[in-house]
Amino acid sequence: MTTALTSRAGSTAAPFGEHLRQWRQRRRMSQLDLSTDADISTRHLSFVETGRSLPSREMVLRLFERLDVPLRERNTMLMAAGYAPMYRERALDDPALAAARRAVECVLKGHEPFPALAVDRHWSMVAANRVVHHLLVGVDAALLAPPVNVLRLSLHPQGLAPRIANLGQWRSSIFERLRQQVRATADPVLAAMLDELQQYPGPTQGSDMSLDGELLGVVVPLRLATPLGMLNFISTTTVFGSPVDLTLQELAVESFFPADDATAQALRRLPLDQGPTSAL
Repeated sequence: MTTALTSRAGSTAAPFGEHLRQWRQRRRMSQLDLSTDADISTRHLSFVETGRSLPSREMVLRLFERLDVPLRERNTMLMAAGYAPMYRERALDDPALAAARRAVECVLKGHEPFPALAVDRHWSMVAANRVVHHLLVGVDAALLAPPVNVLRLSLHPQGLAPRIANLGQWRSSIFERLRQQVRATADPVLAAMLDELQQYPGPTQGSDMSLDGELLGVVVPLRLATPLGMLNFISTTTVFGSPVDLTLQELAVESFFPADDATAQALRRLPLDQGPTSAL
């Protein structure tokens, strides 16, 4: 059932106060905590949450900052409060994003001969460098049909999972990362993705061999069996700083670095001229 509220801008799917209360509770803050941080009275905050008072735009923005609300949800909450949304969402091929697109392409290209890819907020791959192609040999074609979800590709039994030597470790790291994203964004698509991935078969006995060396206890490596031999990676995530566009805030570049000399040497021998480049 949909609850309607007549506000300055008309009807919205849910009132601002309901959104506010949900985000306050997700951040595990009491009304007193939030009112103190936002420099408003607890009484007024209570009235806003129950719909007895409508907040000013300045107050809405201040509450966003204190609660670290994602940009997409900020637009929803602004409209619920009767104000115009602040953040635009453009397609990646929009001319306004040309500079950002070139920056991502430069990062992907510059990371060769090591793999790197760009993903959106739901982990769909939007671009990849030429190295990624070489690591996906033998993956079921259905998993490579656009849009390619890289988490599904990683953990699906017909994807990379049978080739990941430390599958238990890798699965656990992905699950924890998704849980953190769900807590931070309350995105139902990510929550559904976590449920789906948890239904996939777990690792077989002996698939959790540890990576030798000083990485243990520092990062979770990816140990991937490939035609080049066993490759060991550590990964980093790069995001845009201070974006005001939804697409850019939700875009991330996942870069994989060799965790040992053997992996680095094997990747440097790849014939990259034979691999396709997936561009934004």
